[in-house]
Amino acid sequence: MTTVVASPPTPRTLADLLERLGGVAPERVRYHLPLGQATEADLLEIAEHDDRLYELVDGMLVEKGMGYRESLLAVAIAALLRGFVLERNLGFVSGPDGTMRLFPGLVRIPDVAFASWDRFPDGRVPADPIPDLVPDLAVEVLSASNTAAEMDRKRREYFQAGVRLVWLVDPRSRTAVVFTSPEVSSVLDESQSLDGGAVLPGFVLPLRDLFRELDRQRQ
Repeated sequence: MTTVVASPPTPRTLADLLERLGGVAPERVRYHLPLGQATEADLLEIAEHDDRLYELVDGMLVEKGMGYRESLLAVAIAALLRGFVLERNLGFVSGPDGTMRLFPGLVRIPDVAFASWDRFPDGRVPADPIPDLVPDLAVEVLSASNTAAEMDRKRREYFQAGVRLVWLVDPRSRTAVVFTSPEVSSVLDESQSLDGGAVLPGFVLPLRDLFRELDRQRQ
């Protein structure tokens, strides 16, 4: 069965546009003329000259919210996942600048993503800087600039594209929300552990160990 992606209504005002993007702050949206017609080529061109990351959403270049603490957690998660995946030759783990095309015109950058070999028809790493790639697991480490509506939209896009598992990690509350579908989730506190479920059977990450990364001090 072919999945039909409904086109969102055309925004009439800047407020409409920002609401459709998930209520993101206007300073996160790159001004681009003609408005709403940015392309992947624009995204790649900006990446060569700008030290910020952008996603392509509805013809707009939206800065990916990230900070130093969020980056530390993303790297820690990626390192642990990669060790598990590499030892078993299960596929690839990408980090917070791994762009991927979920649908035509929609480019997202999960903070961490695992893609099994089944997601690579040629059995090798794609040469395209923005490949057609839907990971099995997408991880987002929440930053202060992320809105609930933005993450709700992103989560639904992930599952619509074919992602099987989504983790939302919140460094401020030291919790994680695990989604196995757009509507089915569980909230984990610092005393509990993330696990790979059916996507990565046997993988376990205690949240206390993960968030301890933020408490490290020089001895």
